[in-house]
Amino acid sequence: MKDFDIIRVLIVDDDEDDFFLTSDYLNDIRGKKFSIDWAKNFDDAVGKVKSCEYDICFFDFLLGAKTGLDLLKRAIQEGCQSPIILLTGKGDHKIDMEAMRLGAVDYLIKSELDSEKLERCIRYSLERAETLKTLQESEQQYRTIFNHVRQGIIVTQPKDGSFIYYNPATLEMLGYEAEELNNMSTAKIFEKPEIWHLFNEKLEEKGNIDKFEAIFITKKNERKICLIDAQKQKNSEGKESFLSIIHDVTAQRKAEREAMMMEKMAATGRLVRTLAHEVRNPLTNIHLSVEQLEGELQDEDSKLFLGIIKRNGQRISDLITELLNNSKPSELAFSKMSAHKILDETLEQAIDRINLKNIKLEKQYGEDALLNLDANKIKIALLNIIINAVEAMDEGKGQLTIKSYIANNYYYVSIKDNGTGISPENMSRLFEPYFTAKNNGIGLGLAATLNIIQSHKATVDVNSEVGKGTEFIITFSLN
Repeated sequence: MKDFDIIRVLIVDDDEDDFFLTSDYLNDIRGKKFSIDWAKNFDDAVGKVKSCEYDICFFDFLLGAKTGLDLLKRAIQEGCQSPIILLTGKGDHKIDMEAMRLGAVDYLIKSELDSEKLERCIRYSLERAETLKTLQESEQQYRTIFNHVRQGIIVTQPKDGSFIYYNPATLEMLGYEAEELNNMSTAKIFEKPEIWHLFNEKLEEKGNIDKFEAIFITKKNERKICLIDAQKQKNSEGKESFLSIIHDVTAQRKAEREAMMMEKMAATGRLVRTLAHEVRNPLTNIHLSVEQLEGELQDEDSKLFLGIIKRNGQRISDLITELLNNSKPSELAFSKMSAHKILDETLEQAIDRINLKNIKLEKQYGEDALLNLDANKIKIALLNIIINAVEAMDEGKGQLTIKSYIANNYYYVSIKDNGTGISPENMSRLFEPYFTAKNNGIGLGLAATLNIIQSHKATVDVNSEVGKGTEFIITFSLN
């Protein structure tokens, strides 16, 4: 407890005799020195309470037209931190309980006052005030930490997932206002309800979970890859709640995918160049030999076979050239272009295919932006994705949604279909040259698309679920 050389006391009492009597009791307390101030009415007391210069205050219940309870309320409103004790002429349980509810630390009956009771009351009140001050400081420190930490921190009800507490980082991550989260359940922010149920079941069973991975959906319908560290806890009343710390690893996972894709493309490029060199040398010898034999052989059968050799040799040469072109960065001619104009012109090129399959097209354009683009190349990339989406959907049942929006200084283009979706094993090979799930495809469309997108210093993310559809999200920086 804090040591007081002199304890500063305010006594509020409209009876001067009672004030002197209480003062005498205080001065009779051994080992303590008091500086006693007197306020004889409500208005005088308010002015003194505002100064916040007292260690402890005694309020008489009867103060003319006002009461000690009225003064107690006013003192709390004015930010008084001093412990306040209510003095009553006679014991009244209702008044005493109301005083404690409003914030008084104790109540004393005037007729029962003596130095011993006052000393005990003051000692208890000052100790309690010091303890509360320490708790408030600790609470403020922890609240400051929670409010400034970059991870989302939430406390929720176990059964329905309703929010009890959340820090500002949670609001920033999910994009909701505080009033909106107050009326929501965490079930709404999980992409899949079954994952939410699994999370709650595991936490209820084990009491804590480390690095539980889930996809969160923001207010703007963006997907956030999150790792959750959570534990079950109980308060002083035995009520359970779930405390969760949410790590948004979307950017990290995206960077990892991009690095892996870049390495894969680089490795593919090295392999292609090596194969091209090794194949073209003997292929050149084959071409020279065919040209030599064409002048020497006269019979028609021999010329027929030479023609077959020559055409297939040329086909191999063309494939090598095409493969080389798709494994190296494109040379682009950049200019500032309207993103909406590029999207509309690309859709014009695909509209016949869309109409032929009776696919419903929905455009959800947000704010337009001027992007630094090679118009022809980026339209090729977008068209490849749109055509793949059209081909993945059933005739008459397809829904193609083209969406664009700006967030966090990035421009996003989403191309979403409700087609067959992509299996997990095919997702990992999606942009590999010559990989295709189509019967009549050669697997260079998406490889070229990735090459073009990366040449624009943009990124592409793919979300897909078998039987439900696929979404390609292309992200352009606005810097």
